[in-house]
Amino acid sequence: MHETYEPAAVEAAAQKFWTDTRAFEVKEDPSKPKYYCLSMLPYPSGALHMGHVRNYTIGDVISRYQRMQGKNVLQPMGWDAFGLPAENAAIKNNTAPAKWTYANIEHMKAQLGRIGFAYDWSREVATCKPEYYRWEQQMFTRLFKQGLVYRKNSVVNWDPVDHTVLANEQVIDGRGWRSGAIVEKREIPQWFLKITAYADELLNELDRLPGWPDMVKTMQRNWIGRSEGLEIQFGVDGEAEPLTVFTTRPDTLMGATFVSVAAEHPLALKAAANNPELAAFIEECRHGGTAEAELETQEKKGVFTGIFAKHPVTGDDVPVWAANFVLMGYGTGAVMAVPGHDERDWEFAKKYDLPIAMVVVNDDVHDAILELKRDVAAGGDAMSAALGGSGARDVYEPGAAVQMIEEFQRRLAEEGAYTERGFLVNSGEYDGMDYDQAFAALAERFEREGRGARRVNYRLRDWGVSRQRYWGCPIPIVYCAHCDAVPVPEDQLPVVLPEDVAFSGVQSPIKADPEWRKTTCPQCGGPAERETDTFDTFMESSWYYARYTSPGANAQVDERANYWLPVDQYIGGIEHAILHLLYFRFYHKLMRDAGLVQSDEPATNLLCQGMVVAETFFRTAGDGNRTWFNPADVAIARDERARVVGAVASDGLPVEIGGIEKMSKSKNNGVDPTAMIALYGADTLRLFSMFASPPDQSLEWNEAGVEGMARFLRRVWAQVGKHVAAGDVRESQRLAASLRAGDIALTAEQKAVRRKLHETIEKTSDDIGRRHAFNTAIASVMELLNMLAKFDEAGDAARAVRHEAWEAVTLVLNPITPHFSHALWQALGHGETLIEDQRWPAVDREALRKDALVLAVQVNGKLRGQIEVAVEASREDCEKAALAEPSVVRFLEGQTVKKVIVVPGKIVNIVAG
Repeated sequence: MHETYEPAAVEAAAQKFWTDTRAFEVKEDPSKPKYYCLSMLPYPSGALHMGHVRNYTIGDVISRYQRMQGKNVLQPMGWDAFGLPAENAAIKNNTAPAKWTYANIEHMKAQLGRIGFAYDWSREVATCKPEYYRWEQQMFTRLFKQGLVYRKNSVVNWDPVDHTVLANEQVIDGRGWRSGAIVEKREIPQWFLKITAYADELLNELDRLPGWPDMVKTMQRNWIGRSEGLEIQFGVDGEAEPLTVFTTRPDTLMGATFVSVAAEHPLALKAAANNPELAAFIEECRHGGTAEAELETQEKKGVFTGIFAKHPVTGDDVPVWAANFVLMGYGTGAVMAVPGHDERDWEFAKKYDLPIAMVVVNDDVHDAILELKRDVAAGGDAMSAALGGSGARDVYEPGAAVQMIEEFQRRLAEEGAYTERGFLVNSGEYDGMDYDQAFAALAERFEREGRGARRVNYRLRDWGVSRQRYWGCPIPIVYCAHCDAVPVPEDQLPVVLPEDVAFSGVQSPIKADPEWRKTTCPQCGGPAERETDTFDTFMESSWYYARYTSPGANAQVDERANYWLPVDQYIGGIEHAILHLLYFRFYHKLMRDAGLVQSDEPATNLLCQGMVVAETFFRTAGDGNRTWFNPADVAIARDERARVVGAVASDGLPVEIGGIEKMSKSKNNGVDPTAMIALYGADTLRLFSMFASPPDQSLEWNEAGVEGMARFLRRVWAQVGKHVAAGDVRESQRLAASLRAGDIALTAEQKAVRRKLHETIEKTSDDIGRRHAFNTAIASVMELLNMLAKFDEAGDAARAVRHEAWEAVTLVLNPITPHFSHALWQALGHGETLIEDQRWPAVDREALRKDALVLAVQVNGKLRGQIEVAVEASREDCEKAALAEPSVVRFLEGQTVKKVIVVPGKIVNIVAG
């Protein structure tokens, strides 16, 4: 054992041993309980960042711990390799996306190797390789034949710079998340998977995922957005087809004072032909986003179409407005507007001076109305006046009931909509009904008349899987003039994406290549063209976890998948809660229904790790643009009280101090893991990332904290070295075995050290295994280390205690600092063995038993001393010892003891006066 801890040498030796012994390759073994631990696969951007290090260290700690529990552990790794960044880099660097991607994979794989993750690299996948994506092409063609795939024109967010469709979540303040270009709305043909066919199952089975964070499940429930309501038809003069709306509040129907339609709605487009103002408005809406959050916060705008619809109950004319908050892609593209009882409609009505009707009131107002009906024999005039109609106010002197009604109506007109459920008023035959009664009565009426029906709707929309760029999996469809869209036969798969390509601007090379597009129709044999759209990259990341289980299989997965699945622990960021994790669950159900897997859900437990954040520093130029400086290049200035008073960059000029933000290239506040490993070693970095905060909370980067972890490892190394140098480790192992067998008598201090050791084992087992509270596990080891550093007894018994302790510390630290532990395990006499194959240290219950207890003593509720008593001491013994304790005696002088309360094992409370 080297005298000082040298991370580079220790880590190189451990990694060579793991490689030579193929330590982490795993096979199916029915004789052992399996454990599948998976971290979300990275995009091969070219370099790891600290977020990767933290995420993958969490998974590695869990994997190594579970292996030490005797389980057959699978921890694979691969690359989410398709996507737009590779194209942008290729255009910028005049190279092919494939070449750029494969080079990045090699570089990042080497980086992962340096950090020492226990991956089974024999299962590695890269989603851009044909041997991977051919199977999702096969799944797509089968879903096409089952009717779960379809193509339709869809209004999308179009990035005019990147020439691709953006998801709603990728539109930020009306601009593309990567290019920053103002997003346009376009209607283009898109391929869809019918995720809505699984909406109920996706929703209901969230209740069967107790190992998933509640926040993620809530987000998915809201995204699926199941709602029950009525579909109601409004007739339109001069139109053969009625205007159909869906509402979850049919009780407010009598308060519908206008109808809002999307700018792209056929009625609006037809009316725009003779309405320049409407045409201009529709063009303006083309540049807005489609994200619901944006629609809720943007200014509500609209234009009257000149068209009137017929109210389905009263037959009154209701104006039809085109509005920027209604989307064709949601529901029918038309909504009935009830400004009295919907905040968005109220805001719109106030802006355009449209009527606001009161048709639902709360309990108090409803009681007031009933009071008027009882008290006014004629009923008409006073009721009409109170409810806003015409009538002689002098017939009935307004009382408290009328005032209450008028105040409710005033608030409705001036302050905002009443959106709660209540009782119907101003609704004719439906007056007095509550929500449920009105729903049932209106549903029965419209179903009987054939002008509406009960419906269950979902906020969830079918998954659009088309993208218009090149670097992605080709969609296996050909277009024939006679046969339309035809799936590529399975024996002709994969449709291979050409990799040796050149870009001309941002145009897709396969769209620009007529030879690649040219093919033959599989049905009629005539000329045809290939689909040039590629799959949304969420397709690849939705089933990669399953492919890991079946490397080399001549199918998407084989029987090995059912040994490993579902994933026991899945790890990734909360930002993937909706899109990836919902598609991940959906695709698993598709594979289940195809007979490929037997489980219903892909992962039993989910851990969402927090972000890695760091300080930001910048200078603002005259044009308002900011230049960001890396924290490593900035010196902090402090006053005499160590308060931060400024910051200076390496050029000697001041910079402004920004906030603590997520590490990112845009803010230049990232920390290069490779540089940190060179300075401190991979295990120090792993230890810091697990100690600095709980895994589900943000970790603030602090190099001083990294230095502290380096000192801790050096202390452990030095103390183990001192122990090893003090005698033959084989003899120490024999003594430790005798100690565990109960054959060695111990002093009180030796018992105390051994008790602390087994308390630490018990705590770290729970912290790592159940709670994933790695930070508190490390803290408990630090406490034990402090105690061991002060333990200076000599002799065989003391040596046995030390050896047991250092072996246990080495085993407990192994999941977190595996290189370090590998070296210590060898130094402690275990030679070239794999520490992961050792069992996690067991708790010795006898060692936890205490001979004496320390009890706090209170006098009238205030701590006045403490006593030490035997574990088996009676209440009388505890009381006697407490009353005899000198500091307690002093506080009792001149007082009479009235009562002594003994809480066994904890406290003695003396009541005196």
